[in-house]
Amino acid sequence: MKHTMRKSFLLSLVLIFLGNYAMADAIPSKIKARLDVVVPGYDASSVKPSAVPGLYEFVGSGRVLYISEDGRYIVNGNVIDMEGQQNLTEQSQRKVTIKLINGYDEKKMITFSPEGKPKHIITVFTDVDCPYCSMLHKEVPKLNDAGIEVRYLMYPRAGEGSPTYHKSVSAWCNDDQQKAISVAKEGGVVARKTCDDPVKEQFELGKLIGVTGTPTLILENGKILPGFVPAAQLIKIIDDQA
Repeated sequence: MKHTMRKSFLLSLVLIFLGNYAMADAIPSKIKARLDVVVPGYDASSVKPSAVPGLYEFVGSGRVLYISEDGRYIVNGNVIDMEGQQNLTEQSQRKVTIKLINGYDEKKMITFSPEGKPKHIITVFTDVDCPYCSMLHKEVPKLNDAGIEVRYLMYPRAGEGSPTYHKSVSAWCNDDQQKAISVAKEGGVVARKTCDDPVKEQFELGKLIGVTGTPTLILENGKILPGFVPAAQLIKIIDDQA
């Protein structure tokens, strides 16, 4: 039952957030026949010709893949334009990632905002028991001072039912979410609380995007930064991406 619910949730995310990802040309019949079998219910607009002749780009479960025109081969890797010195796969993946992030209800995130209108926003998949997440959290005031809003999504790496998972739920369900998550990240005790929380769906969203460790930072353009980045360096990266 849980496995079925998880598959349903992932499929819903893909259909909702990727529904209009690209206006696809007519899909070659052999590709369509293959996808109809291996990915029933896929969105046809997620298939389009790639820059490589005979290779089609396919967005499935939040990831960018490639499929041969005869439908026989799936390629999981980066397509690099050597002439233009560009990673075409990363460009496509950024579009997918930011569509997923922007499609998620920000009211379900724990947000630390600067005074006034934010200049930039970063979204962070975090684990309340992760030391590097704690290090990044200490940098949040500096980021806020620079006009950067930090939005947290829960990603308890130990999985559902773990002590970290329950701490994440307690922090989110707390009346003062900012204080609770700060206490948890400092190793303090947060009173056990439960509510209709989004921790599981945020964990699933992270896996869909490809999060494997914490913290994982998502910039406004969809660029993914894995691991801890000091505030001064992060501010420069964000300004350079703008």
